[in-house]
Amino acid sequence: MKSIRNFAYAAALTLSALNFAPSLASAQDAAGSFTLTHEVHWQNAVVPAGTYRFVIEPDGPAAMLTLRNLNGGKSFMMLVVDTEDSKPKDTSELVMVPRPTGSFVSTLQLPEFGMTLHFAVPPETHVIARAVASTGTVQTASAAH
Repeated sequence: MKSIRNFAYAAALTLSALNFAPSLASAQDAAGSFTLTHEVHWQNAVVPAGTYRFVIEPDGPAAMLTLRNLNGGKSFMMLVVDTEDSKPKDTSELVMVPRPTGSFVSTLQLPEFGMTLHFAVPPETHVIARAVASTGTVQTASAAH
């Protein structure tokens, strides 16, 4: 009876240890850090200025990017829209595009991990001005591209 109890205890301990140990897949997750000098929009999140640690988890149907503020602020999780292999000549960089509501992160290039990540960015809008000769007023219209 005592040996069965010891075996059950050893089995439970082993299963617990396996649940808390990092998996081989997570050992291959890309990780690093960067500093944002100003607030940016990253998909639907507004990420304040600060120093962040990132981890890319490639498991599942789409990769996930996790950002943790090293200054004790919020953490963020973003779904990666698309990934592609980076070229060896690429530099590590965070590419942002301007929009009327602020800067949006569009790409995170990580050649040291062999990947480039793409994120959702709202379409650019242009204001088109049309002059109406008869009344002398100007009409404006927004067009998304």
